[in-house]
Amino acid sequence: MASPMSAGGFLAGLRAEGLTVVEVGDWEHHNRNHKGPWGPVHGVMIHHTVTKGSERTVRLCRDGYADLPGPLCHGVITKDGTVHLVGYGRANHAGLGDDDVLRAVIAEKALPHDNEANTDGNRHFYGFECENLGDGRDPWPEAQLDAIERAAAAICRHHGWTERSVIGHLEWQPGKVDPRGFTMASMRKRIRDRLK
Repeated sequence: MASPMSAGGFLAGLRAEGLTVVEVGDWEHHNRNHKGPWGPVHGVMIHHTVTKGSERTVRLCRDGYADLPGPLCHGVITKDGTVHLVGYGRANHAGLGDDDVLRAVIAEKALPHDNEANTDGNRHFYGFECENLGDGRDPWPEAQLDAIERAAAAICRHHGWTERSVIGHLEWQPGKVDPRGFTMASMRKRIRDRLK
């Protein structure tokens, strides 16, 4: 059982991993904590945004939509590999997912197929939204993949987790396809190698 990192520790950890980090507004206090607890945390979830344009993507992930208020993640990873911090605490990114998947993440075991949505993921996962159209054709520049790897590794390093604590939204919630354009198996291998 892990308590979330402090906002300052989160920022320091990302920078220590060699990332370029931009702080967006009062990100440390922008959250959905009034809707429920954040923590204990058990893993990192990776998403794609289905958007184009870094400035618009960051603004959308910070502010959200009328029916889904922001923040929609903790950090937005743009095409150039920059991590834009938009919120800290409970964020509207994971939604309901599979309790069997959560148990596998906690145990750092192979993931079962996600076939139900009965568990609050916003409580238990750090979330990164990654700028991409999510159509399987929009490229993932190496700078962006490297930043995803580094951001996830920074959190795993702090908590003493392995790469098995990093999942894609598509592995958590039935019907989700993100991230599309690379496999989570290949990303976990990169994270594992970095953690060595």
